[in-house]
Amino acid sequence: MKRSIVLSTLILTLLLVQNVFAELTKLTDNVYAYVGVKDASPAHSFAANAGIVVGRESILVIDTLISAKEGERFLADIRRVTNKPIKYVVNTHTHLDHALGNCVFAKLGATVISHDADRISLATQGSDILKNAGNYGLKPEDIAGTEIVVPTLAFSDQLTIDMGGEDVRLIRTTPSHTAGSLIVYLPSQKLLFSGDILFTDFHPYMADGDFGGWSKTLDSLLAMDVEKIVPGHGPLSSKNDLREMKEYLALFDQNARELAATSQEVDVIAAQLLKLLPKRGMAEWMVGYNVKSRYIRK
Repeated sequence: MKRSIVLSTLILTLLLVQNVFAELTKLTDNVYAYVGVKDASPAHSFAANAGIVVGRESILVIDTLISAKEGERFLADIRRVTNKPIKYVVNTHTHLDHALGNCVFAKLGATVISHDADRISLATQGSDILKNAGNYGLKPEDIAGTEIVVPTLAFSDQLTIDMGGEDVRLIRTTPSHTAGSLIVYLPSQKLLFSGDILFTDFHPYMADGDFGGWSKTLDSLLAMDVEKIVPGHGPLSSKNDLREMKEYLALFDQNARELAATSQEVDVIAAQLLKLLPKRGMAEWMVGYNVKSRYIRK
């Protein structure tokens, strides 16, 4: 009886761990990703998604999570899929939850790629971000071993990588979530990784965003031949989620401006916005952060 209870407890524990630390989901024959992660804590990369494209001879990694520790977890999951060498890392943008794991893959010899604007951003701000990691809710043990690795290959508009019969296109249209936010597009599979240009069922981080450019970028994605979208945060998505993202940005900006004209109380504005915005399942705290960052007079 005791042995049965211990075994049941062990199985339950394993199931709980699997639910918190999601494994890579197979999206197509050679594309895997984290999607719909539920643990949005800082140590778990604020539930950021990441993925891989397995080419004929090597692997392309898309985003690297928030730390060396998280990058190592990602690498372990990749090795459960394939032992092919990791040749490229693409940062969809260089916010900490998508790029501070670069150090894990650079040590393996991978070339790290981004848009030039975000390469410059990480080069100029990375050391301060790491030094002030506590401001983002990260503990010293969360960030231990993490080093800033700036992309060594950058581009301005488009870059195509041949993964051996699989063209992977990196495209940046206009400044959006960040100045250099890009997408990773696999035209033969009608699949793309949007990075934080798209948040699905997750209140977006908007402090660095160019709303006009963001809207144009979403329009450009809607015009593409796409069926599956891996957002920066949230579950596997579709074009309908792009439309909802565009509507969310416009609704937030219009109402936040009106509310900030009559009050500079962050909590008051955020509470009103949450009544007006479409319901999203994760990161309600982000609404107040965005208000403070964009609409409160310093």
